[in-house]
Amino acid sequence: MLLPIRTNVRPWRTPYTNYALIIVNVIIFLITYIGGQHVPQRWANSYMLTPAYPFLWQFITYAFLHGSIGHIFGNMYFLYMFGNNVNDRLGHIGYLCFYLAGAVFSAIGHILAASLYGSGVATPVLGASGAVAAVTGAYLVLYPQTLITIVYWFFFIGTMEIPAIYLILLKMIFIDNIIARTAPNVAYDAHLAGYAFGIGAILLLLSTKLIAQDQFNLWAMLRRWNQRRIYRDVVVQSTDPFAGRISKKINVKETKTEAQKQAEEKASALRREILTRINQGNLAAAAELYLELTRNDSGQLLPRQAMLDIANQLMSAGRWTEAAEAYEKFLSYYSGTEHCEQVQLMLGIIYARYLPDRQKALDYLKKAYGKLTDAGQKKMCGDEIQRLEE
Repeated sequence: MLLPIRTNVRPWRTPYTNYALIIVNVIIFLITYIGGQHVPQRWANSYMLTPAYPFLWQFITYAFLHGSIGHIFGNMYFLYMFGNNVNDRLGHIGYLCFYLAGAVFSAIGHILAASLYGSGVATPVLGASGAVAAVTGAYLVLYPQTLITIVYWFFFIGTMEIPAIYLILLKMIFIDNIIARTAPNVAYDAHLAGYAFGIGAILLLLSTKLIAQDQFNLWAMLRRWNQRRIYRDVVVQSTDPFAGRISKKINVKETKTEAQKQAEEKASALRREILTRINQGNLAAAAELYLELTRNDSGQLLPRQAMLDIANQLMSAGRWTEAAEAYEKFLSYYSGTEHCEQVQLMLGIIYARYLPDRQKALDYLKKAYGKLTDAGQKKMCGDEIQRLEE
């Protein structure tokens, strides 16, 4: 038995939409069971999904009904586990639309499978499992390399960390929903349809750049794999990818000194170690390695999310100068991406309170103020501007 209990990545902003979905599901569960003597009240039947003759509203309403306390607890537990970070990446409106679309596509998948197998067509379906599977599939694509701490118990109990791609793909999708299809009254095909929708939809959004890219998601991993594959093919076939096949070996003149080569190798090793530490959740060690990297070459840059994680760690450690430099490098290379207004707010706070530079503080705070959407952050930004202008 394996149960995930936490992930090593935290959302940047409060996932209000995910919290709201959990609360709404719990409230509806309580309403449908009041006076129902451990079964949903009769009026709820018309809101379950009936595969033989579904009504349009049932493609949404069925996902907010649950059959027991264990049913809703399991669904809401996994929604909380994986939904917070997906909410963070997609935004509140985008996440709500994605969640509801996951419910719809899961229902369609269940109906098609029931029709194909000729069984379960008359059995009503309820539960958020399909929508939660879509969210979990989205987490797999967005955070495949993050570590998930699991509790295991067989003959003994313990904890261990497993990369998300292995836990979700192998255990939750392949084993739980393809190999071990033994539990009665479980809509396995709805789960699989939800996973397929979540994975496919997020890969599509990443490939079309409708959501921000980074170097850690599944799409980036697939692209790097394809680049390595093409390179290997070119080397094996002795071809020039721009001019076609060549018949003689080309000797490239070495232009780098030995010292330059060693410096590049050291920087490359440091970058790999930094990303490894971040994936392990050891941000303090990653930040120290980043400072060593930039001492040797101030122009070194990390991927977007890694750069932001390092800057946040330096800020939390009270290393104001280094944090400001990291945040400013983030804005220089990743301007226009999500979180830029929050980075500007952080820089304004740093220059206002810890590295006294009134003009820089005002410039960053005023840039952030018009773009901030969080009411608390906007008020803090406005108060700081007012204080500096007095």
